[in-house]
Amino acid sequence: MPDVSTEAEVQTSPVQAVPTKAAVDEGYRTVGDFTSANPVMQARHVDVFYGDNHAIQKVSLDVGRNEVIALIGPSGCGKSTFIRCLNRMNDTIESARVTGDIKLDGENIYARHMDVVMLRARVGMVFQKPNPFPKSVYDNVAYGPRIHGFARDRAELDEIVQTSLERAGLWTEVKERLEEPGTGLSGGQQQRLCIARTIAVNPDVILMDEPCSALDPIATARIEDLIDELKQNYAIAIVTHSMQQAARVSQRTAYFHLGKLIEIGETDDIFTNPRHKLTEDYITGRFG
Repeated sequence: MPDVSTEAEVQTSPVQAVPTKAAVDEGYRTVGDFTSANPVMQARHVDVFYGDNHAIQKVSLDVGRNEVIALIGPSGCGKSTFIRCLNRMNDTIESARVTGDIKLDGENIYARHMDVVMLRARVGMVFQKPNPFPKSVYDNVAYGPRIHGFARDRAELDEIVQTSLERAGLWTEVKERLEEPGTGLSGGQQQRLCIARTIAVNPDVILMDEPCSALDPIATARIEDLIDELKQNYAIAIVTHSMQQAARVSQRTAYFHLGKLIEIGETDDIFTNPRHKLTEDYITGRFG
């Protein structure tokens, strides 16, 4: 792994094994290279506050094109808060305040002129629990292309719906049920429907916040296979509490602790040769 001479300069001195706040604060620098060779999104010095709570502290991280980056760490460490910054979902929380710089293809997503609706089309979100609209399977997928004017006629809309369901691995299961409610599908099918709804507007980035936590092992395996396929076309950032899942689906892994990005690197390296003591303690089960 290359050394970095920026603000993410590698920290080589040992830290305490007990993950106290003082241990994290003292001499805090992200270990590893937070940049990507082909970034779609670039976050620099991002801080997030919920009122007086400093939830994210000076996080810099790239999301690369055609790769999956996994965000891991204990509950409450800031993983979900960080990815919610990437499509401005934190705007919906009155007490939230975000500082720093986040760019999508070089454009500041927090600029005054930024159309947040269009931003969320380009940076889609798949949530922890499947949340299909109370509409038909067809209308769930067609909703985004309709409101953004991506289809000139019904034939184009039909093609977008079918292609999106095919890419989500769901077409053969629902092609005879397109007019039935999306809420009538199984949990795993609903999650794939939500993924189809996300990719129907041709996003640049897909954010996934624990997308398999409510699913059984078979449905989880299908979603993981789908993630592997989708990375050929999209940049994907996934928050997961399952280190096994992170190891299976991601190429890069970022370890968060107490609102800080402690370590970032190639997934194989993070799980076999972590460089920061806090990362090692977490992946070996000493805490978390």
